[in-house]
Amino acid sequence: MTRLAKKRSKKTGLMPGSLVHIGDKKTEKTRVTSIHYDSDHFEEKEVKEIEECLSLIEKPGVTWINIDGIHHGDTIEKIGQYFKLHPLLLEDIMNTEQRPKSEDYEGYIFIVLKMLDYDEKENEIKAEQLSLILGPHYVISFQEREGDIFNPVRERMR
Repeated sequence: MTRLAKKRSKKTGLMPGSLVHIGDKKTEKTRVTSIHYDSDHFEEKEVKEIEECLSLIEKPGVTWINIDGIHHGDTIEKIGQYFKLHPLLLEDIMNTEQRPKSEDYEGYIFIVLKMLDYDEKENEIKAEQLSLILGPHYVISFQEREGDIFNPVRERMR
């Protein structure tokens, strides 16, 4: 009788909370956009460094930070440090094999969802993980790839 080789996780032997991407390998660049608004102002921009949009959090109003591409841990780690997010939450963001769930932390809510999209070219339904952090005056969304169901929301905000 032969033993089947069991595939080992990239996380084997690492401490809990280690930021390792688990899922389909991506080569695209991580894209970060921010929207900041209140009753009188609206500002939207794509940023090169995450620090550019973190300063918006201090302003009155609501800030929405969207990250397309969760395969580079640097950006996620910087956000985690700034917002003092739990290390296991950051690990969950990078693990695209998460089941949908929500967790209530002190000061924010964490939600993991699966978005379904029909790919006409390949004639198949594709799933993508969406992670949300909802704070008192901010929203942070993490998506596996660019393009999403939020485009109509952004258009209405504009």
